[in-house]
Amino acid sequence: MVFLAREKIFSRKWFYDYSLILIGSFILAAGFVYFITPHRIVPGGVYGIAIVVHYLTQGVFSFWPDGVPIGLFGLLLNIPLTYFGIKILGPKFGVKTITGFVLTSVFIDGISFLRPEADAPLVADVLLSCVFGGVLLGFGLGLIFKSRATSGGSDIVAMILAKYTRISLGRLMIYVDSVIVLLGLISFQDWSIPLYSWVVIYITGRAIDITLEGADYNKALLIISKEYEAIQQKILVDLERGGTLLRGKGLYTNEEKQIIYTVVSRREMAILEEFISKIDPDAFITVMDVKEILGEGFRSLKMKVEGH
Repeated sequence: MVFLAREKIFSRKWFYDYSLILIGSFILAAGFVYFITPHRIVPGGVYGIAIVVHYLTQGVFSFWPDGVPIGLFGLLLNIPLTYFGIKILGPKFGVKTITGFVLTSVFIDGISFLRPEADAPLVADVLLSCVFGGVLLGFGLGLIFKSRATSGGSDIVAMILAKYTRISLGRLMIYVDSVIVLLGLISFQDWSIPLYSWVVIYITGRAIDITLEGADYNKALLIISKEYEAIQQKILVDLERGGTLLRGKGLYTNEEKQIIYTVVSRREMAILEEFISKIDPDAFITVMDVKEILGEGFRSLKMKVEGH
């Protein structure tokens, strides 16, 4: 069974996707080198394990006096994980995923090598490092995910476990990363490490969502009002927005009702609410946060899929 669509090499889409992987891998690596690794934070994944191994092997090998390189160890873990992932799950992990974790490993060790003190933190404040490190990790991973690649590592372990259990993939990913975080606690005997690590994991997740979905400031409104015609004109003429008029029936009164569904900006929502309060103070309005809007008047679904 084929899971991955083949892309034409050297096409515009091909260059776009691999540019995302290149930039995302570099940003991800920079987040580790400058903010995460120096404070011994273990944010899950293979590089979390690599950070633990890096510090535990300091002074053990004469050719690696500062410890096993994080990028190299992460690469050594990713290769067999990807192999077993392909054997067990099928060809879900294409060249893009392999390119992503190879570049990330190379960038991590390359940046570390070029720094005068590889393990020196950019800023001494651990919480500040967690915030900026989490943002960089999330942004870098988000760019990699935009190219339809995966981050490999612990994600593959979770996908294999999901195949043989009834536990959801999302929950298994949390479990796997939590075990790796606890490995940092056991190795370094410091309770602050898992606490800071979970902060990084949370911020990374939020940054991934924003990178993939965008930081949308629009609001979706459901408006039930007897003055729906005036509200409709306000939306169409003054705000120059569209919407949908739905028919409904009150559960208690069984009265026919007209429901307006529309999407507006925060500023437009304030204007609309003030207008409705004047013509129908008893109107019922539901306001919902919108993560992403695709379709006429907004970004098209085709543009998103094609990466524009």
